[in-house]
Amino acid sequence: MKQVRGGVTAAKGFFAASTAAEIKYKDRKDMALLYSEVPCKAAGTFTSNIVKAAPVLWDRDIVAGGFAQAVVVNAGIANACTGREGMEFCRQTAEHAGAALHISADRVLVASTGVIGMPLPMERILKGIDAMVPALGEDADSGHEAALAIMTTDTHEKEVAVEVRIGGQTVTVGGMCKGSGMIHPNMCTMLSFVTTDVSISGELLQEALREDVKDTYNMISVDGDTSTNDTCLLLANGKAENVEITEKNEDYETFKRALNFVNETLAKEMAGDGEGATALFEVKVEGAETKEQARRLSRAVVTSNLTKAAIYGHDANWGRILCAMGYSGAEFDPEKVDLYFESSAGKLKIVENGQAADYSEEEAAKILSEPIVTATADLKMGKEQAVAWGCDLTFDYIKINADYRS
Repeated sequence: MKQVRGGVTAAKGFFAASTAAEIKYKDRKDMALLYSEVPCKAAGTFTSNIVKAAPVLWDRDIVAGGFAQAVVVNAGIANACTGREGMEFCRQTAEHAGAALHISADRVLVASTGVIGMPLPMERILKGIDAMVPALGEDADSGHEAALAIMTTDTHEKEVAVEVRIGGQTVTVGGMCKGSGMIHPNMCTMLSFVTTDVSISGELLQEALREDVKDTYNMISVDGDTSTNDTCLLLANGKAENVEITEKNEDYETFKRALNFVNETLAKEMAGDGEGATALFEVKVEGAETKEQARRLSRAVVTSNLTKAAIYGHDANWGRILCAMGYSGAEFDPEKVDLYFESSAGKLKIVENGQAADYSEEEAAKILSEPIVTATADLKMGKEQAVAWGCDLTFDYIKINADYRS
């Protein structure tokens, strides 16, 4: 596997564009367009929130049909809790983009992120599409600008791409995402768009995405809020011209590894860029009996506000971690747990067999002062493990969300 420059335009046959449509922001781009020169197999996963935004409902129907060729994304307004009018906004967007791209409206996916409950300014949306279609480019810069355009409270763009060899051909998987707040497991609050030129059956494409989400996007949390707009879309246009993957063979496993690298990288980028965050907080649970036990325990720790606050304060308050594990609903023996803190400043055992180890608080504080901090819990029960990602909880999180609609 080789990481390459770019994101959604790294794979063959994919184009992107962006524009400043002034949907909500007046000082930056806020719309993006993603387009494949040929129809794509389409897969997707969506929010588990009962309150689903109109774009989620629209995309879910498109993905069920198996094919798509374009995605229109806007930032600033979520088009959520907008009823029938919201669905009409999706239809108008898809029809306008479809006409401009000379494709059917039922091949156009839409995605929105931003303030809930506000109507989309459709005149600006349609003008934005008109501006982007002639500007579509397949270069890395076009993809990069699109990644910038979909941000809301994100502090930086998030994109990645990798190449692998499948069936003697070079296959590329690339992606971009946005996410900073209202992020929680079970399809976290985010928009993610992954493109690939692999040739693969639609059924295996959907299965690969569905399974990978369990260990990537569903393992991050910033604030415990699951959004109305969570969407992950995966488009495969077959331009790599490998022999189509129709069974779970070595080629399928290679594709899954590339997909996992892209999704995990983007997921960690979102967790580390949590609103107001100063550190990416990674929680590993090892020595578990089952994968689900490890997932449940790691998610409980990474979502604990008390633990997140301790990470912000560089305080090795390990009792909060064991406490969170204890209310996770997963069974384990707390008197067997070893716990470690680790960062670029070193690694330190702070708990042995459920009790405080002999460690230096000063050394622990130094380790916890780094921008990436890992807590590892060894249950000593089996061979399964899982990793969850989050961030510290800071004063700035309150400031950002207190005036989010301003």
